[in-house]
Amino acid sequence: MGRALIDDILNGTWRDPATGRPAALPFKNVAIAASLEGREAELVRGLGFGRRLAVVSDPATHAALGRRVERALGSLGDVTPVRLPDRPHADDGTVGRIRAAAAHADALVAVGSGTINDLCKYASFLDRKPYAVFATAPSMNGYTSLGAAITAHGHKKSLPAHGAAGVFIDLEVLAAAPTHMIRSGLGDSLCRPTAQADWLLSHRLRGTPYSETPFLLLAEDEPLLFDRAEGLARGDVAAMELLARVLVLSGFGMCLAGSSAPASQAEHLVSHYMDMLHEGAGRRVLGRDPLHGEQVGVATLTVARLQARLLTQDEPPRLRPTRIDEAAIRAHFGESAEDCIAEFRAKALDLAATERANALLEENWKAWRGELASKFVPPERLDAALAACGAPRAPEALGWDAATYRTAVLWARRIRNRYTCLDLIDDSVGLAGWVS
Repeated sequence: MGRALIDDILNGTWRDPATGRPAALPFKNVAIAASLEGREAELVRGLGFGRRLAVVSDPATHAALGRRVERALGSLGDVTPVRLPDRPHADDGTVGRIRAAAAHADALVAVGSGTINDLCKYASFLDRKPYAVFATAPSMNGYTSLGAAITAHGHKKSLPAHGAAGVFIDLEVLAAAPTHMIRSGLGDSLCRPTAQADWLLSHRLRGTPYSETPFLLLAEDEPLLFDRAEGLARGDVAAMELLARVLVLSGFGMCLAGSSAPASQAEHLVSHYMDMLHEGAGRRVLGRDPLHGEQVGVATLTVARLQARLLTQDEPPRLRPTRIDEAAIRAHFGESAEDCIAEFRAKALDLAATERANALLEENWKAWRGELASKFVPPERLDAALAACGAPRAPEALGWDAATYRTAVLWARRIRNRYTCLDLIDDSVGLAGWVS
């Protein structure tokens, strides 16, 4: 159903159950096939980009697919290769470099996965140019999202961008990707249950807008993906197609929601914290930085266990007003501190908000527990899926020592205005007593 669902959404025959209206998404074409070799020019021609194209890759993605794409697109007009250094960073400096190199291009064509896609998505957005992406790995769900994860002034942010006009996924290329990149895609997909529970909790307790639609899109493919995770490690093309569909549909869900909320909650806060304060920590064990999805997979298990414990509580949590220690935040986060303070203040509970929240919890906790549990996947099943494809399941596997990771879980709630189980637990019983 997943492939047909993607087609129906793009051609306007699928209607959002929440609104009854066809989905209005910015993507002209999403092509997923066993092989796209020989179709590259045809796919890009159909987007109406013009004759001047900048093709962005790095050494690894150029070897995997970029050389082939550059050669094929040469038949359409002038191609400017933009070659980034090995392991580029998704930061404001690299965005500027791409904009300068592609200044005379009509459109950008990204060849890569998370970092290159985010860089091209944001650079093209700033310059009001269209872009397309040829995927080289199933490592994250950002191919069809409208946000870009960019580090600006040391603070990793999800910045508004625009969607790719075309998303082109060659399953044979994905199956040949480094295994850790395939595992990363599973890790990034694993957080649907924790993200949905957090988002729904925020909706019930704080009035945050919420929609079931992003999760309905994943309802058929997600269980199959978890069941067939072992095939991902073997490069099985059928398992790879499942993963690709889940990643694409997850991105669609974020577009329909108008934010990353359906796919990014407490587990992403922990991962972003590690990016901000402990970049490079994984090199001691992995010889490279952990990938975003690898980090999210590990953090998802932690958050799932916290949520599972929360849902065993018969009595409603009793909240206290949020304590904001600005001096401690400044000492902890350095140059990112003022951004963190602003984000944290925006969701903090003052005395009046605390009293309202406690009244809601007292009245509704039993019903909410049942509702949240119905969206939940037990942490044991999530752990089994990661284990089946050999993905990291503990912080130590990413080169993160236990004390550093514990600090990440305790402090991550301060980096973003997104109310999650970390806030509820910390403002009631205190996270320190729940995080080993």
